[in-house]
Amino acid sequence: MNTLLPRIEIESAPHPTAAVIWLHGLGADGNDFAALVPELDLAACPPIRFVFPHAPNMPVSLNGGYVMPAWYDIFGADLVSRQDAAGIQKSARAIAALIDQEVARGIAPERIVLAGFSQGCAMALHTGLRYPKRLAGLLALSGYLPLADTLSTERTDANADTPIFMAHGSMDPVVVPARGEASRDLLARLGYPVQWHSYPMQHSVHPREVADISVFLANVLKQHPDAA
Repeated sequence: MNTLLPRIEIESAPHPTAAVIWLHGLGADGNDFAALVPELDLAACPPIRFVFPHAPNMPVSLNGGYVMPAWYDIFGADLVSRQDAAGIQKSARAIAALIDQEVARGIAPERIVLAGFSQGCAMALHTGLRYPKRLAGLLALSGYLPLADTLSTERTDANADTPIFMAHGSMDPVVVPARGEASRDLLARLGYPVQWHSYPMQHSVHPREVADISVFLANVLKQHPDAA
């Protein structure tokens, strides 16, 4: 039996009926976005369990083999010419196990949002679009779609119309805007309902973005029989 990823959990209120699994970026850990929860306006949301997993430590080729928290290896700054398919797939299984864990704890998959920043964004898109049960939504922040060439054959019908919130900094030097835009365009061509947001920032989170995320969470998690 696989061991679940270590993680931080924060409940916005007792007895959560929804979950947000939030994946950090390269070199960070689950603490990176846990601090964002108090900044979100969750007044229109049901009680949410936020789950912030820690990626395993591994050597990262782009950084000279330095060992750091990473969801997969990165070989070049362009991110896509050579990709760590095995690493991405391994992390996807670990992340899917966290979704399964929330389902086992009584939260329906259609009440679960998968979110991520940078490398975590890549994993949220990769995992969420292949997950076999309908999810509430995907939050894709300052990242891109990895292994894009295989999505059309590996994606599931369950999440064909799942709302996707994509956000990117217009001055991002780490994941250049063109990389995010290309992912957005591919997802749109495949019929996904993508909401695109650009903010005047680099590789970070913008205050207006936090407000927009709050609205997205309220929209995808509201109007459900158990949301009282």
